[in-house]
Amino acid sequence: MHILVTGGAGFIGSNLTRALLLRGHQVTIFDNLSRPGSERNLRWLHADFGSLQLVTADVRDAAALVAAAADVDAIFHLAGQVAVTTSVHNPREDFEINALGTFNVLEAARAAATPPLVIYASTNKVYGGMEEIAIVEAATRYRYRDYPAGISEAQPIDFHSPYGCSKGAGDQYVRDYQRIYGLRTVVFRQSAIYGPRQFGVEDQGWAAHFIIAAQTGRPITIYGDGKQVRDMLYIDDLVRAYELALDQIDQCSGQIYNIGGGAANTLSIWAEFEPLIADLAGTPIAPAQFGPWRPGDQLVCILDTSRAEQDLGWRPQVSVGDGIARLWHWVAANRALFVG
Repeated sequence: MHILVTGGAGFIGSNLTRALLLRGHQVTIFDNLSRPGSERNLRWLHADFGSLQLVTADVRDAAALVAAAADVDAIFHLAGQVAVTTSVHNPREDFEINALGTFNVLEAARAAATPPLVIYASTNKVYGGMEEIAIVEAATRYRYRDYPAGISEAQPIDFHSPYGCSKGAGDQYVRDYQRIYGLRTVVFRQSAIYGPRQFGVEDQGWAAHFIIAAQTGRPITIYGDGKQVRDMLYIDDLVRAYELALDQIDQCSGQIYNIGGGAANTLSIWAEFEPLIADLAGTPIAPAQFGPWRPGDQLVCILDTSRAEQDLGWRPQVSVGDGIARLWHWVAANRALFVG
């Protein structure tokens, strides 16, 4: 198959591109290379696969997308503005990249002589703050009182923050283009994805950011009290979910799936994460600073992934302890990428 990966030079995109190339697919990367680490990810792919098919363009450029999508069999739409804080500071740019950019992808697919399937990377942020869900506070974390397996796709969407709105608009457009125009589409509402090739920064990619900071002596700021809980999904498990959706598109077209680590792979972002990386470091981590809560921050977000297990035969295989250790050792082995 010929596959177009928007955002293919990013963290998720480069890992997915590698997996698709290893399976023998032809891959075109569509990326504006604005994300820190993009050029490094391209060099990594180039070292293993030689020349790459790269379109250096922006998803806001509708004509470039039409040209790139004209002869592909599938589009993985991963490109986007990825930070809540950035969306709050510049909501127009966030809208244009995430909402309009996704619309452009869908229109490019619809314009093709043989429309490709579209798989879209949405986010748990479409569920909003979930203030109506009862939360219990414990010593090191918050937890749901009534949802031990996490929240399902039946949870009402309730966008909170410009980022939630822009990604949620794309989420619903992708689903509706299957219903209205017959495009084969799938939406993945993704949780906290982490792993190698993630050049995390303070407002996005927190697990990688904390590990990089701990290993390079940079300060760490926790917004809130550090007991917010996320279900953690290792990058290899996410890539496998994408591959399964690609292989089973006729069965899962038009569906929305929660894709996260689930109840078995949760961590609070500092109260439980810090002891884990301190153990890997063999020494205490420098104390973090604490800042105010950020807009739209969920006290708990754990996704019930049973629909993906039922339809795709998918479930996470990498435990959160093993995955964090893998990321820790990858950063240590590639420390030169993060200093200087």
